Amino acid sequence: MNPMQVKIEEAKSKGKVGLIPFLPAGFPNREQFWKELEQLDKAGASVIEIGMPFSDPVADGPVVEKASLKCLEDGINLTWIFDGLKERKGQFNAALLLMGYLNPVYQYGLDKFGADCKAAGVSGLIIADMPLEESDFVKEAIEPHGVALVPLIGLNTSKERMKLYSDGASGFCYFVSVLGTTGQRESLPAKIKEKLKEAKEVFDIPIALGFGIKHPDQLAEFEGLMDAAVFGSALISHIEAGNSSTQFMEPWQ
Repeated sequence: MNPMQVKIEEAKSKGKVGLIPFLPAGFPNREQFWKELEQLDKAGASVIEIGMPFSDPVADGPVVEKASLKCLEDGINLTWIFDGLKERKGQFNAALLLMGYLNPVYQYGLDKFGADCKAAGVSGLIIADMPLEESDFVKEAIEPHGVALVPLIGLNTSKERMKLYSDGASGFCYFVSVLGTTGQRESLPAKIKEKLKEAKEVFDIPIALGFGIKHPDQLAEFEGLMDAAVFGSALISHIEAGNSSTQFMEPWQ
């Protein structure tokens, strides 16, 4: 079982929702980033999702895009991410996940990427701009290193297509709650419940709900339909305001 699934299942066994905070690598600055990761880990994150900065983040809303582009301007790249994670391998209780876009991963070299993920203790990868039909070559390169390619599904994903995504999937399935980019929202579409029920019927791995999540109160209506929550924009805004990850995580305990 992939470490991401293990950690989410551990939270579930305690009657809790798995927590998956997202931060762009190098945010808010190179030194503080690692301190924020330590705080998220100590505060009970099941999985920590680390963004790989990219110049054309098409799935990211304004908050994440602004933060990611700043990190890119600061020279944050995959080499910096892997070097930092290798130095700290074994220090995190949470499973680690990298999220980004195909171009930087492809340019880095898929085999090298998979090997460095293993060396750095990374067990998952999200490629936001890669459809299922084009994903086999990535999966073939990273899975031998114990890295799961996390499937992304959403409101417009048919049950038949979910079944295609579920074939051989591991770690968890990321359910995108809105048809749009990331960002905080006051409410979530009513159709989510129906689609989450379908996903639960299809996938035998945990379902994580993301995009638009900013407070645990939003999750109450989805109890039993999802196993983990992904949040990024709200956390980034919280840190930008001079607050800590520890403070942000308190309501989620």
